[in-house]
Amino acid sequence: MLNYLVFRYLFLVCVAVALGLAVYTVASAPTRVASRLGMRGLKRRWAIEANAGWASLEPVVRWLGVRVSGMVGDTTRARVDAMIALAGDYLGLTPDEFFSLSLLSSVLGGVFGAVVAVLIDGSIGAFALLGLMFGAMLPYFQTSGESTRRLRLINEGLPYVIDLMALAMSAGLDFPGAIRQVVEKSSNPDDPLLVEFKRILQEMQLGRTRKQVLSDFCSRAPTGPVTEFVSALIQAEERGNPVADVLQIQAGVSRLRRSVRAEEAAAKAAVKMIGPLFLLFACIMMLVMGPMVLTLMEQ
Repeated sequence: MLNYLVFRYLFLVCVAVALGLAVYTVASAPTRVASRLGMRGLKRRWAIEANAGWASLEPVVRWLGVRVSGMVGDTTRARVDAMIALAGDYLGLTPDEFFSLSLLSSVLGGVFGAVVAVLIDGSIGAFALLGLMFGAMLPYFQTSGESTRRLRLINEGLPYVIDLMALAMSAGLDFPGAIRQVVEKSSNPDDPLLVEFKRILQEMQLGRTRKQVLSDFCSRAPTGPVTEFVSALIQAEERGNPVADVLQIQAGVSRLRRSVRAEEAAAKAAVKMIGPLFLLFACIMMLVMGPMVLTLMEQ
């Protein structure tokens, strides 16, 4: 028992020393010059206004992000920046702040694991290590999930938007006017596709060309329907084809693709239902045959 207590306190001392060394390393690391956030800063302000918890945590994450900025390589920073962009500039984070958030989450996860181990009288080291690993990966899981959700919503909403733009341009509006109609008539201003179209409209008002803003939109949402939509519009602009006709063709193609996806989903649903139906049939057979088998066994 004495040896166990000595080992336990020795482990806690080692953890405290490791945390102290980590804090000293982060505090003494060189920093990078902060860059302007632009649209990402605006989304950070929206996130702060919508989430009180993030509003209280954001100053700490921002300060720690400055401290760890000199410890992150350029290749890793570019990869994380692309992941955050795919997630719609999630929480307005920069790559350095993403790493600082992962660091904070890992520390909190390790502390939570140690507390759980003390409460259930388990292994502090094992629980703290599990909590530390889970906490470090939690921001990545959250950002990846947001990226998947955003791209799915963009793919689902694009056919309807193309239909509306084709109708608006057939009625005599130009391309920016059609986008403005889609944005103004939207019932969900937080829809990722509507946010992207608002950004396209704002950048065109600032003087950027249609090709530039559409190419940036394709890089922020690199999915098949978006790539096809952007390529068709850019080719129409380069060749001088009427954009309204191109949008009508794209609307017909999107409707056809939507019906094909619905048929594929229905076919997959039939296959996926085989397993649950088999288990249900097995349960019914057990309920029907069980009493008969028990009766025969008793006789």
